[in-house]
Amino acid sequence: MTNIQQIAILGCGWLGFPLGKKLVQEGYSVKGSTTREAKLPLIEAVGIQPFLIRVETSLMGNDLPDFFEADILVLNLPPGGRKNPEAVRQHPAQIAAILAEAAKSQRLKKVLFISSTGVYGSAIGKVTETTPLQPDTTSGRALVEAENLLSTQKKWDLTILRMAGLVGGERHPGRFLAGKKDVLGAQAPINLVHLDDCIAVIQQIFHQEIWGEVFNVCADEHPNKKTFYTLQTNKLGLEAPVFSHDQEGKDEKWVSNEKLKAMLHYTFLHPDPMQF
Repeated sequence: MTNIQQIAILGCGWLGFPLGKKLVQEGYSVKGSTTREAKLPLIEAVGIQPFLIRVETSLMGNDLPDFFEADILVLNLPPGGRKNPEAVRQHPAQIAAILAEAAKSQRLKKVLFISSTGVYGSAIGKVTETTPLQPDTTSGRALVEAENLLSTQKKWDLTILRMAGLVGGERHPGRFLAGKKDVLGAQAPINLVHLDDCIAVIQQIFHQEIWGEVFNVCADEHPNKKTFYTLQTNKLGLEAPVFSHDQEGKDEKWVSNEKLKAMLHYTFLHPDPMQF
């Protein structure tokens, strides 16, 4: 284990909560925030010091200075729904409010930002970390704004993880398209990553002190949409989706994880989404 002892996770949800639990088991001292008071005892029960923090255009919560007194801040604040028209304005404002509060910390030196491969939008073919960002959803545009805002600050070392579609835990992909009709893009390659790999990659960032980088976090394999979702619905005994055009989408983007695997010497725990 490194000499980093204190980690603050802003957002103990689907990713942040199991991440914090794993880090506690490793011996780190972990602080974690939630917006729901009822969740505080659950966070505390796994050894995470709980904080009730709501993020608007300013931060609301008790003991905010204490929360940000950490070596690393994991910034895990999704921008909301894909079609939320206010996300492009609201999310960067939230990030700015967090940074303003975090800047008061005398201890904080590093920030890990959880972004999304949605920043690439409808790019075609192989997508790497140097592919131009052309988001086509409000959430994607909001994340680009947030990344830009974070990248301009000089107070902390920053690493950005652009996560592919998130599965694992209660997010079983068999439920995503079950029973849907006229689904487009039957032959489009899928870009997904399992929760276990999200957590393991973050652990390696901490262990190896990999800062000042941007990484795509996506499974190795990219089966087509029809094959994958048909299999996953069958696993749950649900109605398979019906696709409208079998060839549509075959030239859509597939996200490369080559940089991540090379720099971190990382082998994915779940490389093939067909085995999720």
